[in-house]
Amino acid sequence: MTSHDVVAVCRQSLGERRVGHAGTLDPDATGVLVVGVGSATRLLRFLSAAPKSYTAEVVLGVETTTLDAGGAVTARHEMAGVTVDDLRRVVAEHLTGAIEQVPPMVSAVHHEGRRLHELAREGIEVERKPRPVVVDEFEVAATPDPCVFEIAVTCSAGTYVRVLAADLGRFLGGGAHLRRLRRTASGGFTETDARPLDALELLPVKAAVRDMAQVAVDAATAGRVAHGAVLPRPAGDGPWAVLAPDGELLAVYEPRNTLQAKPAVVLVQGAAAGAER
Repeated sequence: MTSHDVVAVCRQSLGERRVGHAGTLDPDATGVLVVGVGSATRLLRFLSAAPKSYTAEVVLGVETTTLDAGGAVTARHEMAGVTVDDLRRVVAEHLTGAIEQVPPMVSAVHHEGRRLHELAREGIEVERKPRPVVVDEFEVAATPDPCVFEIAVTCSAGTYVRVLAADLGRFLGGGAHLRRLRRTASGGFTETDARPLDALELLPVKAAVRDMAQVAVDAATAGRVAHGAVLPRPAGDGPWAVLAPDGELLAVYEPRNTLQAKPAVVLVQGAAAGAER
């Protein structure tokens, strides 16, 4: 099931055409996919930019075309002697903090108007520029299989965990691929919040901005916000969720300059849902 499939199921079950998601999951991956419904789809760009957390397994000694277990094997390496301490050393030295990644060919990144995975299906490989990402946490644990290691990663949006696995194998002098990828959190939404697709529960639209700085305004200012007024810039870097006196979410504002904030999204009602697949 792809993330697009999840959106299609939500459209049908909820009877709403305006449905979108906040960060694609690979078809073989499971876990948390935040879904916006109705006017809440306009807030998805803020949720998509949030950090993500994952668990997975890294299989040393085998490289694949897709960098995960779904691809064809392209190379094998003898790596039975690698220890968990070896992996942790490489992670600390090369794969934590601000790093650069080359997007895999099997990805949704665009190249000259086409997605890389479309080119890959045609047997075409193109040069990809490295992209900056941030890996905040990268934990490694041994398993009974000497060539399989469990990992837990918290990273910036746009990070490819299977590239982390492949790079880990490369830095160890061999190769590796990823399997059993599961997203455990998307921003502030965790597996605890999530519901299976056959038992979806809509959350209030305000839940979509619960991790955002919030600014309460009086009734007069709320009326101005509804018409897209520029406001004095609140403290902090933004964005800011602007709330009516009754706590209703009115809008999300972004910095305009050092003194003012401008509306990025103005809304009155909507819904956001966390879907687990």
